[in-house]
Amino acid sequence: MSEKISFVIPCYGSEQTIGIVTGQIKEVMKEREEFDYEILLVNDCSPDNVWSVITKLCKEDSHIRAIRLAKNFGQHSALMAGYTFVTGDYVATLDDDGQTPAGEVFQLIDKVKEGYDVAYGYYPERKDNIFRKFGTLMNNKMLEMMIEKPKSVHLTSYFVAKRYIVDEIVKYKNPYPYIWGLVLRTTKNIVNVPINHEERKEGKSGYTLVKLLNLWMNGFTAFSVKPLRIATGVGAVTSAVGVLFIIFTIVKKLMQPDLVPGYSSLMAVLLFIGGMLMVMLGLIGEYVGRIYICINASPQFVIGEQINITKQDQVS
Repeated sequence: MSEKISFVIPCYGSEQTIGIVTGQIKEVMKEREEFDYEILLVNDCSPDNVWSVITKLCKEDSHIRAIRLAKNFGQHSALMAGYTFVTGDYVATLDDDGQTPAGEVFQLIDKVKEGYDVAYGYYPERKDNIFRKFGTLMNNKMLEMMIEKPKSVHLTSYFVAKRYIVDEIVKYKNPYPYIWGLVLRTTKNIVNVPINHEERKEGKSGYTLVKLLNLWMNGFTAFSVKPLRIATGVGAVTSAVGVLFIIFTIVKKLMQPDLVPGYSSLMAVLLFIGGMLMVMLGLIGEYVGRIYICINASPQFVIGEQINITKQDQVS
């Protein structure tokens, strides 16, 4: 019995590129005919006509299946929707813009077959703009600090995982999924494979500064309480500095009785402490707000339409 690969691709603004990506997958699968495959496309309520293109692709090839989300839930929620319906022994996740070369997928799969749970494509040379490169760098540093990601592991949007890893990931039912965090809390048996990072075929990245900040906030608050501990530490340090400043002021007043206290320094201290308090309260409020949303069972995603998918395909 042949093994099967499930390709999961979230689609947003990729009307011109998704056909190229699926074509690359078909070509590379011809080279390894011992594998069966499926391509699961998830339209994250894209503003262009990508759903029409996806519908046509599904009609032309039974290997291609599709989901249309009712509204834009974000890349990680779209991936969770796709993972819910995979049927393969290995699950390959890649982008819809052609920058993650589908032709190199077997470099990742062969590594997984060596005994690793997850193989991430690592780009020695990224073709992103400076903004995206900075965002990727910050995301990796945040993962190292908050979720204890090994420094030697580089996490990207192009990876292959064993099926049981994905089955474990989809058990997470709360809103604000964060795929990298879900992978790291499931396994540390991860390897990097150097691959080429292609130029974007068309358009520009769907990640704006606001979306990147929301993504980082998911990582901060979904899988770690370290931000709260950092806030506690900052509060303790600020209090200690305040006590030292009080002692310094008293000593200075005793030594120089005629000295008039400085208005500027007083305002600076008040603004600093007030700002720190507001940041800490905002952080606590973010945690409380997410707890409230989880209690209200806000959905990860809502499926508006699906093609070539049956109820039997859904992961229990």
